[in-house]
Amino acid sequence: MQTVDKYNFKGKKAFVRVDFNVPLDESFNITNDLRISAAIPTLKKILNDGGSVIIGSHLGRPKGVTEKYSLKHIQNRVSELLGVNVLFANDCIGEDADLKVAALKPGEALLLENLRFYAEEEGKPRGLAEDAPAEEVAAAKKAIKQSQKEFAKKLASYADAYVNDAFGTAHRAHASTALMAEYFAAADKMFGYLMTAEVAAVEKVLKNIEHPFTAILGGSKVSSKIDIIQNLLSKVDNLIITGGMTYTFTKAVGGKIGNSICEDDKLEVALQILEKAAEQGVRIVLAVDAKIADSFSNDANTSFCKVDEIPDGWEGLDIGPETEKIYAEVIQQSRTILWNGPTGVFEFENFTHGSRSVAEAIAEATRNGAFSLIGGGDSVACIEKFGLSKQVSYVSTGGGALLEAIEGKTLPGVAAIYQ
Repeated sequence: MQTVDKYNFKGKKAFVRVDFNVPLDESFNITNDLRISAAIPTLKKILNDGGSVIIGSHLGRPKGVTEKYSLKHIQNRVSELLGVNVLFANDCIGEDADLKVAALKPGEALLLENLRFYAEEEGKPRGLAEDAPAEEVAAAKKAIKQSQKEFAKKLASYADAYVNDAFGTAHRAHASTALMAEYFAAADKMFGYLMTAEVAAVEKVLKNIEHPFTAILGGSKVSSKIDIIQNLLSKVDNLIITGGMTYTFTKAVGGKIGNSICEDDKLEVALQILEKAAEQGVRIVLAVDAKIADSFSNDANTSFCKVDEIPDGWEGLDIGPETEKIYAEVIQQSRTILWNGPTGVFEFENFTHGSRSVAEAIAEATRNGAFSLIGGGDSVACIEKFGLSKQVSYVSTGGGALLEAIEGKTLPGVAAIYQ
C-alpha cells in the first residue's frame, strides 16, 4: 500500500482527510483530543519534509452551516499539538479557501471549515419533504451525486497529493473520503500513519491470524452483531458472547432471565448461531452467572445468581464472578484477541467489574505475547477508563468503520487508495 513514509512532500501541498470529530462541551472546549493527537504524526511528517498541509474534517452531523459545529473551535488545539500556527479558512471551498490555499507556503498548515456544511460531502439531498413524490426524490439524489463529484474535484484541485488518515470515516462513501482519490495519480494518494496502523490491525485479526483466536462481542442487541458473528465464525476458535446479548441467548436455550434485556424476535437466530458454531468447531462461551439488580440504576439493590435463574423483577446488568474466571481463562490461552463491547452496564460504577476483569485478562495475555485489538466506542471507553490502553496491542479509533471491516465489508475510504 502507498503510505506517507514512502513519499517526499517537499514543495508539495497535501490534502489530509482527518477525523477531528472530537467531543466539545457547552463552551466549545475539547473534552477528549485523542482523534487530533492520533493524526499529528502524519501532519508533522508532511511539514518536516518541506510540504504544506490542507486539513479537511467533519465535526458532528450538521444540516448546513452551524456555529456549534464550526472547526474554528478546535483550531487552537490543533496548533498546539502540531507545533505550528494553523491557519483557518472560513469555508472549505470558495474564495477564502482559494486564496489561503494559494498563499500556503512550505511548512504551513491550513484547517478548512467543516466539510459537512455542504450536503455534497455526504452525497445526500437536504430539505426534501418527508412525503415528497418518488420522482422528486430520485431527481434530488441524482443531482446531489453529480454535485458531490464536483465538490470532490474542487477539493482535490487544492493539492498535489491526497492523504487519508481518517479511519473513523473510512466506511463512508463521502466526497472527501472516497471520491477525492480519483483525481490523483496512484503515486500521489496514500494512507497516513493512523490509517496504515488501523488497516494493519484489522488485517492482523482477520487475515494474519495466530491461533487460538478469541473474539469477545458485547452490546445489547444480537441484531446489531449478526453480520459480525457470521463472519467471525469462520475465523475464531472461541467466541465470547456477552453484554446484553447474553440474555437473548440464555432465553433461547430455555433459561429464565427475569426482566433482562432480550430480543424475542432473535431467539431463533441465536439458536442458529449456536448450531452453526458447533458445526464449525467454534466454542461459544456464554455467561454462567450474572450480577443482577432490581432496577436499571447504579443504586439498585444487587445480588448474584445463575444466568438462567434470574427472578422476575430483576435484570442482569453484568457478569458474575464464575463467568469472569471462565472468560479470563479463555482469553489468557489466546494468541489473537478482538474485543468489541463491554460485559455489562459499565457506565454504572457498580457494574464495571466484569468489563474490568476482561480488560485485565486481555492486558495479561498481551504481556504474554498475544495480539489484542480493542475497537468500538464502548470498548475503547472501557480500556481507557481502566487505564489499560497502553497495555494492549492496538486501540482502534474507528467504531463503525472497524465493525464493518470485521463484518467483511469493503471500506470505501480504504478501497479508494488502492484503485
